Amino acid sequence: MSFLKGKTALITGAGRAVLSDGRCGSIGYGIATAYAKEGANLVITGRNVKKLEDAKEELERLYGITVLTVQADVNAGADNEAVVANVIQKTMDTFGRIDVLINNAQASASGVPLADHTTEQFDLALYSGLYAAFYYMKACYPHLKETKGTVINFASGAGLFGNFGQCAYAAAKEGIRGLTRVAATEWAKDGINVNIICPLAWTAQLEQFEKAYPDAFKENVKMPPAGHYGDSELEIGRVCVQLASEDFKYLTGETLTLEGGMGLRP
Repeated sequence: MSFLKGKTALITGAGRAVLSDGRCGSIGYGIATAYAKEGANLVITGRNVKKLEDAKEELERLYGITVLTVQADVNAGADNEAVVANVIQKTMDTFGRIDVLINNAQASASGVPLADHTTEQFDLALYSGLYAAFYYMKACYPHLKETKGTVINFASGAGLFGNFGQCAYAAAKEGIRGLTRVAATEWAKDGINVNIICPLAWTAQLEQFEKAYPDAFKENVKMPPAGHYGDSELEIGRVCVQLASEDFKYLTGETLTLEGGMGLRP
């Protein structure tokens, strides 16, 4: 449909990953694909340069858009404001605008019980997820205010349900949920739409986990009520496209939760 043509979306954690059947194998890449199909130019970040370059090659070739890749890693040992400022500067130099910010990047040491978690493992989750969302939102705010843009953050059922072995991940995601609600309240007057999604997507990581540890997979990964896991592009990516559309501007100042990749509810 190309209704996002001329707009720029910044997506963190969007390196290329595919499932064994060829479908998008990560949430970030699924979102990037959905946006590319609508004609948006993309800025994608991540730690793995090869995955970013692979994503750029495929998305530009298939959809005729422009993709800017920027290696970026928000972590406890970095000058993170400078890391994010570099991404924003390159974005503005290339495209001159930011219409959508999607904070998807997240790393964690899942499977480690709380009593065994180290400070380094806790920092990994907080910096890659919560701090990254904070820094990107702050840096993008003036540009999103100018375009009356959209922020889409990602939380998780791990915090809602207290998943075993995910204390740092859950803490980071619950922090992102709170940050999102505050931004939705504070930025509504600026015409910036801020929402959060809590997905359960079928990803390449889950696919590999099921094959390598079938018993652990059955114990820890629960099937959503709809009877299937979310498709990274067709369900989660398409919802992200919808949230950036003019049809959702009336929801400015609200937050929506997408649970299990299956639907929206206020």
